[in-house]
Amino acid sequence: MANGWAPDGAVQDQIDDTIKDAVQRARTMMPTGDSAEYCDDCGEDIPERRRQALPGTRTCVVCQSKRDATVRSIGINRRGSKDSQLR
Repeated sequence: MANGWAPDGAVQDQIDDTIKDAVQRARTMMPTGDSAEYCDDCGEDIPERRRQALPGTRTCVVCQSKRDATVRSIGINRRGSKDSQLR
């Protein structure tokens, strides 16, 4: 049951959009192509086992962890959900 001007199913549409956005974001962040032998950020060797496990990797584990921490702090746009409007 929708309230106000929101159509029926608006909450589910919002949930679906959030999931689609997260999947699309994860896919765009996946490395592609040839792996680098040396980290793009610090220049250290990237171990062969990491290059085999993650084809297309361009960073060492330490630098990738730093990048991941930065991405997590950006947050998520929930397209006008009540939670995001209250913050």
